[in-house]
Amino acid sequence: MDSLILFILLLVFIALGVPIAVSLGMSSLVVIMFFNTSTYLFQSRSIVTAINSYPLLAVPLFILAGDLMYTGGLSRRIILFFESLVGHLEGSLAYANVIASTFFAAISGSSPATVSAIGTNLIPEMEKRGYPKDYSASLTAASGMIGVMIPPSIPFIMYGIASEQSISILFLAGIVPGLLFAVGYMIMASILYKIRKLKCTKREFEISNIIKTFKEAFWALLAPIIILGGIYGGIFSPTEAAAISVFYALVIGFFIYKELTLEIIYKTFIKSTLTCGSVLSLVVFASTFGRLLTLEQVPVKLAEWIIGFSDNPIIVLLLINIFLLFVGMFMETIASIIILTPILFPVVTNMGVDPILFGVILTVNLAIGFCTPPLGVNLFIASKISGLSIEKISKSMIPYFIVMIILLLLITFVPSISLFLPKLSLAI
Repeated sequence: MDSLILFILLLVFIALGVPIAVSLGMSSLVVIMFFNTSTYLFQSRSIVTAINSYPLLAVPLFILAGDLMYTGGLSRRIILFFESLVGHLEGSLAYANVIASTFFAAISGSSPATVSAIGTNLIPEMEKRGYPKDYSASLTAASGMIGVMIPPSIPFIMYGIASEQSISILFLAGIVPGLLFAVGYMIMASILYKIRKLKCTKREFEISNIIKTFKEAFWALLAPIIILGGIYGGIFSPTEAAAISVFYALVIGFFIYKELTLEIIYKTFIKSTLTCGSVLSLVVFASTFGRLLTLEQVPVKLAEWIIGFSDNPIIVLLLINIFLLFVGMFMETIASIIILTPILFPVVTNMGVDPILFGVILTVNLAIGFCTPPLGVNLFIASKISGLSIEKISKSMIPYFIVMIILLLLITFVPSISLFLPKLSLAI
């Protein structure tokens, strides 16, 4: 009964426009105070325990690194280099968009940051070359979701903390699915280019231009190699990699590209601090919420209900996918991971689903939420950059939704897609 009241209070607070982090904290506090679920110190202890986490340090550091790399000119140089490689092809900027988004994902670990960094540079340029706004905006919004699949991924970090799984292994598990989405988006972009009979401006293939843009982008292209190479080379942990990426972004942006000034750095730190504050607030207040659910045995009861409905893992995973897609439409990704992992994790692991695979399934489902209204953060960013309405971009997103669902089902029911690299790393 207390757990039902807890969820009702949460939904009421959210419906009233209270921020999700505050809603989580207030609903937990009300249940503790008026229903004697636990002692008054329960919430404060949960908050201290949640925030006192070494892996959690990676989240604000990667957020700051992504912002610094964007303002420092790294994303723009990455785009120019990849365009020089594919600029002679029909629909070249569409391919450059997806490739650059995938590469920037290996720097930022954030979907909205990827859309902002790539979209700000490419959507206006695509319009100049004759690409329809809805075509470029929808592709950019879709490609941005790769930002939370390619390591370093902030949602993977949060899932790893919540489920006590290896963050490094989760990073490896996201690589192949992320690349599959990139390929799927490029194929769909090519199909739509032909269906709409677009004839956009191309550029001549020039070795000299490739060499020039490569030299300019060299330090930007080196960033993910340093970050991921250091992690899997055993040189540093994901948290240390996040700190190094911040230092690297500062040095490259300030001393080499010279696009970072003290004023820009100050504004970037302010922006990142606000983002980190909202993320960490979700973490600390969701910890109490999750512990209360555990005390009320919600995960156990849910597991019993699901198994009572069907003990077929295929049916169960389909139901969970539908549920997660629905949640992703209305709830922020990190909040969803923190709240749902303690509930769903015991259910799927008891049915024999690999915990690393479930981390990928959970993240991909919720990543699709970045592109679905009404919450759809990627849609709002793409709308702001392009000047198009959310409705128009959402309509143009439908072909990419088809790609998302097909690949989500493949990832769910073909475990080797996600587990191939983790198993390979353990075998070496």
